[in-house]
Amino acid sequence: RVGRVVVWSSLLSSGINAEYGEVQRAKNMLKTMMLSQCDGTTAVCEDIGRQMLTYGRRIPLAEIDARIEAVTPAVLKRVMGEYVYDRDPVVIGLGSTEGLPEYGLMKNMMSSPLD
Repeated sequence: RVGRVVVWSSLLSSGINAEYGEVQRAKNMLKTMMLSQCDGTTAVCEDIGRQMLTYGRRIPLAEIDARIEAVTPAVLKRVMGEYVYDRDPVVIGLGSTEGLPEYGLMKNMMSSPLD
């Protein structure tokens, strides 16, 4: 579980400097994951229900693809700055928490790398 904090820390530090190739790879992984989750009728029905609750309509695959493809390093930088950096994190520890970093350290990890 502590490894997840390290991965999150890496994302936070690289988000502001994400390169085109990294963003493309992430977009391809997201599309692959989304398509692989809809491999049966039950999963497709759950996806339709989720889209209806969220958007009020069924989103065509072409539109989902276009939305994912619209993400660029500049968009990622803007979104990370607006919603992630310099925000107080919410931390929940379940079970053994001795390996969980202190809150102050996690909060420092959330500070903008531009500071």
